[in-house]
Amino acid sequence: MPALKPTAFAATITWLGRVPNREASLMAEAVDTLALTFAGPEGEAHAGLTRPSCSRVTSQHPRGTTIRNVRQLSILSAEDMAEIAAAMELDALDPAWLGASVVVSGLADFSHLPPSSRLQGPDGVTLVVDMENRPCQLPAKVIEGLHPGAGKAFKSAAKGRRGITAWVEREGRLRIGDRLALHVPDQPVWAHLDAARRG
Repeated sequence: MPALKPTAFAATITWLGRVPNREASLMAEAVDTLALTFAGPEGEAHAGLTRPSCSRVTSQHPRGTTIRNVRQLSILSAEDMAEIAAAMELDALDPAWLGASVVVSGLADFSHLPPSSRLQGPDGVTLVVDMENRPCQLPAKVIEGLHPGAGKAFKSAAKGRRGITAWVEREGRLRIGDRLALHVPDQPVWAHLDAARRG
């Protein structure tokens, strides 16, 4: 029996981008297509089979430890972005400001997709959901530079709406307008999850 279940749910790609130089800025540049290898999007600063560990995993690894890169892509939903913008009292958020790789529409509560879910494109390209992407100050700095006074509102406005991180399971190409089919793990929620979170 398959461990991953196809669902009737899908998302449509509305925007694609890549961050060419993370050291200079988190700002992404819009593109029409993204070629994905096992290392992630070509030309993307977050690509690579491995990465130095960051503040998100200091409970597991000393900062700077070489670990597997499961944060090759940052994927957000248009619906979540509209809610963030409204909470920040902005007309809209440009995905480039957030360093986005992909923006999709059509999947409710996108930022809380189950880890290990798959998003599969028309040519078979497959992305594995790592986990919810928690808001940080890097997009806030970009936003503040463009809209003085607004950047400080980003982190709280984006809580629970910042999208997900993902990595490439099967190589291929993403295009604007592509439909990404959702496949979810065929397993129940771990019964001891609440206790583990409290621990």
